[in-house]
Amino acid sequence: MLKRVTGLSVSLVLMAGALAACGSSNNNNNAGSASPSASSPAATAGDSSKPVTINMFTASPEYTDAFNAYIAEYKKVKPNVTINLEIMQSDYNTVLKSRIASGNVPDVFQTTAGGDIDTFAEYSQDLTNEPLAAAMTDAVRANMSSSDGKVLGLPVKGNLFTLIYNKKLFADAGITEVPKTTAQLDDAIAKLEAKGITPFANAYKEWWTWKHVFQHFVDAAATDAGTDAKTLVADFIAGKTTFKDHPILENNFFNFIDTTVKHGTDKPLERDSNAEVSDFASGKAAIMTGKGAWDEEAIKKINPDIQIGIMGYPVSDKPEQAQIITGADQALRINKDSKNVGEVVAFFNWLYTSDYGKQWFSNVAKVIPPIKDAPLPNLDMPKQMDEILKTEKSGDLSVNYSLDTFHQKFGEIMQAYIGGSKKKDAAITEIEQAWQQLGSAQ
Repeated sequence: MLKRVTGLSVSLVLMAGALAACGSSNNNNNAGSASPSASSPAATAGDSSKPVTINMFTASPEYTDAFNAYIAEYKKVKPNVTINLEIMQSDYNTVLKSRIASGNVPDVFQTTAGGDIDTFAEYSQDLTNEPLAAAMTDAVRANMSSSDGKVLGLPVKGNLFTLIYNKKLFADAGITEVPKTTAQLDDAIAKLEAKGITPFANAYKEWWTWKHVFQHFVDAAATDAGTDAKTLVADFIAGKTTFKDHPILENNFFNFIDTTVKHGTDKPLERDSNAEVSDFASGKAAIMTGKGAWDEEAIKKINPDIQIGIMGYPVSDKPEQAQIITGADQALRINKDSKNVGEVVAFFNWLYTSDYGKQWFSNVAKVIPPIKDAPLPNLDMPKQMDEILKTEKSGDLSVNYSLDTFHQKFGEIMQAYIGGSKKKDAAITEIEQAWQQLGSAQ
């Protein structure tokens, strides 16, 4: 998730002398299990007494404390390694591209997954045969792989995209089952409003929330077309299909957006991510759109007692199409030309395979682990996800099949649509054109 909010830049340098005295912990005794094989690039990490500096550039300020924690822990394993962490949110993509163009590629940098795995392939270390790649879940590994099957990225977290609802407000309105069809959603809206409850909190000021909503309709459209989401998106990029071929996109998606605006909080184009979280957590609205598991802690900081529920988007009259979506949409990339590439790979092999790393995702970062054999965090949304997936299939993370250059343009077009400066037909035409022009790195 790349959020375009107030810029934040954090730099952290942990000097060797400051933490070397901390010694080693029991967890560090497992560091050997994360050591690379002789054929691994990390085998060339070099003299463990030689000072090494790794520059890491990311766009995820929400994980600053968690990153700092694993940097400090790794210092106990490799006292000679110093990791400079720089986090920027506003204009991150622009700054990253500028640094790459000038030849100043960070040792570690962040991009979106999916299509952008190929976009930055020439700068990315091949991780296919590394222990970290073997540790990934199958779905996450697919999200991190290039079109020719190489693992070129690694995620900080798995993700969950879903409608988030307030269980108490639903109960107060007499909603006993979560809606799975458009008719059931209309009924739930009527019940909420009859009790004076605003149904929807939106963050339509943010371009990236639009893609999170849209992907649920793309998945359903692919199912109705007898294909998969990856193929359908490729057909849009190639100009082989249009919205008119897919009523769920031409009608249901726009109807849903119209509904969330009509029955949502005021001034939707002025509500950013933080405002949406505040609206939902404070009980001003019953359902959050365009968001996911990353918001739970922020919600509970405002209202620790809130009862959170998750549900798929009711996209049609078919209840089975109301799916939650899981996977990984953000990737860290290791600069293949870094002078310290072996040390960087060794660091992430450690994070993905050591005892400390396995619990870091759940207990420190409090995210859905992208790796096998790691516990889920003690949070409501991941637990509910786990229960849902025991009986239902996850939807495809179809945002990964288009570049973020398209998704940003898509968000801008939809903002113009709900702002009234663009009619539906014009919006559709521009979205189709943007998909062809910006959807793929090819």
